[in-house]
Amino acid sequence: MLGKVRIVGSGLIGTSIGLGLVQRGISVEMVDSDPSAQALAMALTSGVVVVDPELVILALPTSSLSLVIEHEIALNPHSTFMDVGSVKNEVILQVKAFSGLSTRFLPTHPMAGREIGGAGSARADLFQGRSWMLTPEADCAPGSKNLVLELIKSLGATPVELSALDHDAAVAKISHLPQIAASLLAKQLVDTPIEWMELSGQGLRDTTRIASSDEKLWKEIIYSNRSEISELLVNLQNDLRQMIDALDDPAKIAELLAAGRDGKAMIPGKHGGKAREYSYLPIVIDDKPGQLGAIFNECAAMQVNVEDLNIEHSPGQLSALITLSLSAQDAEKLSAHLISIGWNVHPVRK
Repeated sequence: MLGKVRIVGSGLIGTSIGLGLVQRGISVEMVDSDPSAQALAMALTSGVVVVDPELVILALPTSSLSLVIEHEIALNPHSTFMDVGSVKNEVILQVKAFSGLSTRFLPTHPMAGREIGGAGSARADLFQGRSWMLTPEADCAPGSKNLVLELIKSLGATPVELSALDHDAAVAKISHLPQIAASLLAKQLVDTPIEWMELSGQGLRDTTRIASSDEKLWKEIIYSNRSEISELLVNLQNDLRQMIDALDDPAKIAELLAAGRDGKAMIPGKHGGKAREYSYLPIVIDDKPGQLGAIFNECAAMQVNVEDLNIEHSPGQLSALITLSLSAQDAEKLSAHLISIGWNVHPVRK
């Protein structure tokens, strides 16, 4: 049973784990090569110095494991170890260099993060409802595995076990490729006239959101998983070439866009279930404080559940368009109610 945990690495993931654990009464020590990062993480987690921790979490880039792992093994000879890096094959190779370590070392990867890194961005609820992947070796001791599973479940995440090969192939497609695509798309905006950028809508914000991510972290991830990413980039390059060649062929353009819609439909909905088809309720509101709050109060009064929200607002405009994503039944119910009390509601869209 977890009582004491040592976390090596005081960035977003390590500190978020620490925050989540201390809320559950577990003693946590935060360690970092950067004294200021360590001090901030210790302050945020009310950290203490622990002796003989049941679990040591290596929350640092995979390329940095070799700098700390030997010291941590010597310091904590009876502890279970886990890492939280984005690539797993390379971790397993490093673990195999130490005789017997694979019996008490679990490579893991929480599928959670934020665009802004560092201890100051950490959140205790970062892992709630998220998948947390494990790639244990065949000789992993049951006690060590159970300890890691206890940690994952206590932080509100769902453990998913994969082989290291499958893990690295999966994250290349669902995580690493989207990051590269978003960053390269955002790169096209450099030197754009500011008056053009003021016309930006939600589509541009959605597709470039993760381009704000830390390039120091992502250069490590992309380099470590370059063999898997390379083929995906070639496929994307081929699709871009097809689109270039199809610019004079509306039917081919439609075919490529439809294939993208089919891919989007494969992304699961909330809680890992099938993606739901929403109805969209447009509402024009005044650009003044309290408008959104008032609408959500009406949602609560009518007991309707808003699944998502989009806001469009042009510079200098005294009103804004918000679009609520709801079930078909809730959309009709809320629309009728808001119209009856004077809100500027427009027809529900499918």
